[in-house]
Amino acid sequence: MNYFEYTMVKLEIFVPITHLDQISKALRSVGAGAIGNYDSVLSYSPVKGRWRPLPGADPYDGTVGELSEADEYKVEVCCRKEDVDETLRAIQKAHPYEVPVINAIPLIKTGLDY
Repeated sequence: MNYFEYTMVKLEIFVPITHLDQISKALRSVGAGAIGNYDSVLSYSPVKGRWRPLPGADPYDGTVGELSEADEYKVEVCCRKEDVDETLRAIQKAHPYEVPVINAIPLIKTGLDY
């Protein structure tokens, strides 16, 4: 196997703790997180989100010039490379942020490549 070829992508999604179930359902609807004989495999960790809004933000949350902070989850899930665009669209429909923070990271060598 060429180590620079990949078939899987890890998505990191930052979401309010109130929306974990919605994001999980959205991921499941497109088959993300299906690994072997398991369905809807994801992990999540509590994190703090911090932001300072700029004029024109929609939805507007916070006070101009002040930092706001809230509890979030960092959700990690794998999907097949060819399913990334469909998965991102499903997440964005279920995500409450104006511009969701989603990182897509190619996995060049995993136990999932077999």
